[in-house]
Amino acid sequence: MRVFFATDIHGSETCWRKFLNSGTHYKADVLILGGDMTGKALVPVIHDGNGHWHGTLQEQRRELTGDDEVTAFEQDVIRRGYYPFRTTPDELAELEADSERLDDLFHSHMLGTVERWMQMAEEKLAGQPQRMFVCPGNDDQFEVDEILGAARRVELAEGRVVDVDGFQMASTGWANPTPWHTYREEPEDVLLERIRSVTSQLTAAPERTILNLHCPPFGSGLDDAPGLDDDLKPKHGGHAPEPVGSTAVREAIEETRPVLSLHGHIHEARGHTRIGPTLCINPGSAYEQGDLMGALIELNGKKVKNFVLTSG
Repeated sequence: MRVFFATDIHGSETCWRKFLNSGTHYKADVLILGGDMTGKALVPVIHDGNGHWHGTLQEQRRELTGDDEVTAFEQDVIRRGYYPFRTTPDELAELEADSERLDDLFHSHMLGTVERWMQMAEEKLAGQPQRMFVCPGNDDQFEVDEILGAARRVELAEGRVVDVDGFQMASTGWANPTPWHTYREEPEDVLLERIRSVTSQLTAAPERTILNLHCPPFGSGLDDAPGLDDDLKPKHGGHAPEPVGSTAVREAIEETRPVLSLHGHIHEARGHTRIGPTLCINPGSAYEQGDLMGALIELNGKKVKNFVLTSG
């Protein structure tokens, strides 16, 4: 079985389109998208009058003239994983003064994008044999699960054991606590019980078992992120990495001893390692550049026959 795994695309439509093409491109039987598929922010495109607009993307203000330039800017925003919306200075001031309205607007754009992506998947994968699984991560709101659960060509993996070509995969996108207090995070002891509630459903031998856990195991090297000070700013200019992964995830791997364990969450910790007999992989993420980082893994029912980290 050939598996293509990617994660943490954070709303990048470029990465989503590449993921939809990955089955054909890599001749994969199964496509797995790990957590954090949705974007993080709205980007206002502000009408200044007389056909002039402006917007700010990646801290760079761009002056826009005419609908073509505005549309091109909006597409650039979408490619980088954000949600553009057209507005005026007065409307924007009203939104910024009403956090509930602003949150509702973000919510609408985010869910609308996920629904559109599911339609894209249905159209792109029509007549193709690959199975596609998506498991929301700690940054993904809970309403995403309902949309994924209703999709025709995408299968929701969260909290389930699924049978795939003679293998079983157990998944959850929940993480240990982060400094940002995201949607799906919880203390390590609670997280361990959550993972065990899924892995307890496994019936396959370890060499035919896959764990798909968004958070990487603690101290594995797949969880090294820049250390933060009390103000959540990187220590030493971001050159002081610290392990921030989950002890619960590590314990679950050591208990289950699967042939393969798939992770994400820490974008800069691209790599692989072994915990006992288990190959653990974090393909990393470069979603803002539109680069889909991934891992192509071939399993033969006894071991990982081979694997390669991909980008493109």
